[in-house]
Amino acid sequence: MNPVIQEVTQRIIKRSVATRKAYLDKIEKARKNGPLRGALSCGNLAHGFAACGKEDKSDLRNMIKANVAIVSSYNDMLSAHQPYETYPQKIKEAINEVGSVAQFAGGVPAMCDGVTQGTAGMELSLMSRDNIAMGAAIALSHNMFDATIMLGICDKIVPGQLLGALSFGHLPTVFVPAGPMPSGLPNKEKARVRQAYAEGKVGREELLDAESQSYHSAGTCTFYGTANSNQLVVEIMGLHLPGASFVNPGTPLRDALTKAASVQATRLTDLGDNYMPIGHIVDAKSMVNGLVGLLATGGSTNHTMHLVAVARAAGLIINWDDFSDISSVTPLLTRIYPNGSADINHFSAAGGTGLLFRELLDAGLLHNDVNTICGRGLEQYTKEPILRDGELTWVDCPEESLDKQVLTTVEEAFKPDAGLSVLDGNIGRAVMKTSALREPNCHIKAPAVVFEDQYAFDKAFKDGDLNKDCIVVVRFQGPAAIGMPELHRLTPPLGVLQDKGYNVALVTDGRMSGASGKVPAAIHLTPEAYKGGLIGKVHNGDLIELNTVTGELTLHVDERELASRAFAKADLTESHFGMGRELFAGMRASLTGAEEGACSLFFEQKHTYE
Repeated sequence: MNPVIQEVTQRIIKRSVATRKAYLDKIEKARKNGPLRGALSCGNLAHGFAACGKEDKSDLRNMIKANVAIVSSYNDMLSAHQPYETYPQKIKEAINEVGSVAQFAGGVPAMCDGVTQGTAGMELSLMSRDNIAMGAAIALSHNMFDATIMLGICDKIVPGQLLGALSFGHLPTVFVPAGPMPSGLPNKEKARVRQAYAEGKVGREELLDAESQSYHSAGTCTFYGTANSNQLVVEIMGLHLPGASFVNPGTPLRDALTKAASVQATRLTDLGDNYMPIGHIVDAKSMVNGLVGLLATGGSTNHTMHLVAVARAAGLIINWDDFSDISSVTPLLTRIYPNGSADINHFSAAGGTGLLFRELLDAGLLHNDVNTICGRGLEQYTKEPILRDGELTWVDCPEESLDKQVLTTVEEAFKPDAGLSVLDGNIGRAVMKTSALREPNCHIKAPAVVFEDQYAFDKAFKDGDLNKDCIVVVRFQGPAAIGMPELHRLTPPLGVLQDKGYNVALVTDGRMSGASGKVPAAIHLTPEAYKGGLIGKVHNGDLIELNTVTGELTLHVDERELASRAFAKADLTESHFGMGRELFAGMRASLTGAEEGACSLFFEQKHTYE
């Protein structure tokens, strides 16, 4: 093992001794002999199978077969989740064929940042993750089930389902993806049209045409944002079948993988000899594997919050220093948009997850001695699924990448490190994704231009007030303030300024996620302005310095001057009412800071993380 990877793993284990033990004790207490529904009273059980068919009802009544819960994020407005419409019936049939039962336990909401970005609805986005976790827990709370199948794809859905599943950590859990849409308009061309629209060179009709050609069918968006980062991370943590993440929907291979995943869930229950609950799969080593996979591919910075929260749900404590140290020794092995021009389908064609995982394993960057839904060891995830004479089988991945401009080797890495920097200084702590920057490092010192929201920034850009070297500061965007919305509408204008030759960067307590690109962006700044962070004392014209080499994020203002300044105040009334936002006031008030996962859960353990 790489010594840094080993050291990070050991310090996570050490700092998590008490919380991990409490978690394992909790899930062991929830484990029961025989089918879990056996603990229900006759009246409880009768309610639980009242709507079942005669055969399933008999099987559930006789306590001889496993019952698998299906928890789905299906809705037919969102392309990534639309394929799940037909999955429950396919899953039930596959499980019935091997002598077990499946019930649709519940649905969880699925919202799309691509639809809501730049609108009021985006302010519910991050909080929807915790809502999804609670929804999954409610679905499983009937205690009728011996295993779980989670159907989820996109940004907050998979992390939320992971949080919910880990709260029922005694249950085996298999995640089943639906796959990315086929490739459409190249991502590079889409970005060009977006920037041209920001400059006023093309109209809304041309922009909509480009967007429609890019997002054009059922399936996940093909760029490497949070949705596809989710899939890769879940697979490398051993919660998918090997090679399942990026098979297109509506194909025979996709259907075969769904059937195989359904059957696999029945093999892991406590009714057999291969009991493997999710709480025994998600441990310190699998979490580190998830971080390595994320960072080696330049994945979404949203996971600097999501994986912190997921780890804590399993009794593990990780922080941004763990991300930073792993990043420093993990080479960047992929170029997938926004870190390159290729999309996720090109990555799969070049060798995909199997080849990527083999490279990382051979370099000692992944733990092989981990549990997965397929048994012990991550090495089996270096294979890829194919159909041979109509039968699903796994074969060795290609010996080498079929496109080294998209997927390369450790020896020929695109960058020697993974390109995630943690910045620390008097203004607070932030993360910066450097893997997509034009230069490998960023050092910029420029006057601040301060905004309280992205709409004021829009106006200043259109008025020409930002045609200069500057560091744009957008504050009161954090979790406690307005739910930490994505700030994607900032990206095209900042790109325009950069292309004009200005040195520009962004500092914000908001999010940019996996779609952040060539503009240096210190994001997730904590403490946030709403909770008294120093970003609330920045004035227009103050010099701010960002340096990814030294890890510094500095507000160059005399300490006495800062002490004399009052904190800025913002009227957030418009962000707290309407579009359902008033319903989330309690959750918003209880969200932790970004480095603690921006999470409203785990109150009983909060003292551990302070």
